[in-house]
Amino acid sequence: MSSPTNSLGALGGQQRILNFAIRDKSALYASYMPYIKNGGLFIPTTKRYQLDDEIFLLLQLMEETDRIPVAGRVVWITPPGAEGNRSVGVGVQFSDQDKGAARRKIEDYLAGMLNSERPTHTM
Repeated sequence: MSSPTNSLGALGGQQRILNFAIRDKSALYASYMPYIKNGGLFIPTTKRYQLDDEIFLLLQLMEETDRIPVAGRVVWITPPGAEGNRSVGVGVQFSDQDKGAARRKIEDYLAGMLNSERPTHTM
């Protein structure tokens, strides 16, 4: 299962560093948000964030040992008690800074799955 392993920073518009590991394709598919500009990920977390908070992700995909540094911002919040028993967490939109590197890497892993009708954490 995917889980944030660390979060540093203050509340309210501050940048935070978040280590996040996704170990399998089904978890990656459920978290990936291809429909927003630059792509993004839903990150299950009970930590409190606000819309537009800047996030710096250190993203580890599958069995890779290297982490991908990704700057982003919170564009989605699923609070506790959300309709439909949705997972609590935040949607992080990738910034232009990495020039699509994280998005390309994720879409390479998900090749052939992106048009699936399977439910995700976001849609």
